[in-house]
Amino acid sequence: MVISSHKSTLFGLVLLGIYFLQFFLKLEWNWLFHLQQEEMYKRWSGLALALFIAFQWVLTLTRTIKKFRKYAVSMQNVHKWLGALSPLFFYIHSITLGYGYLLLLSYLFFANTLLGYFNLDIIKNSSDAFFKGWMITHVALSIVVTILMLFHITMVFYYK
Repeated sequence: MVISSHKSTLFGLVLLGIYFLQFFLKLEWNWLFHLQQEEMYKRWSGLALALFIAFQWVLTLTRTIKKFRKYAVSMQNVHKWLGALSPLFFYIHSITLGYGYLLLLSYLFFANTLLGYFNLDIIKNSSDAFFKGWMITHVALSIVVTILMLFHITMVFYYK
């Protein structure tokens, strides 16, 4: 049964499913694929994706900095809905998953996205140890994704 607090999870799962469906069935919008080959488009859409990832860290700031804690609950809702939109942000930047470290970055990005969909609202009846494990894994993957993203940005601008 899906209730209102699960709407972002359901919406995100649908977008993630659509992303992988188009990927595996090799369904492409040629105009978008060609646009993604243009240097300026890659940079601007990459900037949008990087800002999205950076903004997702705002929830951590609202939870850890005392003067921002009053915003944590509302920020958590924003964090969930933006997380639900993450396959769309990724798709706008790249239809493909890439190769080498970009493939790893893509896998980790989507694994963390999927993990995020099963947030506290979904697993609230689970044990405290399970929730702590979920949180540690989600944050650890977020850190690795952020580091790989920064590495990717460095490589893009260093070798151009």
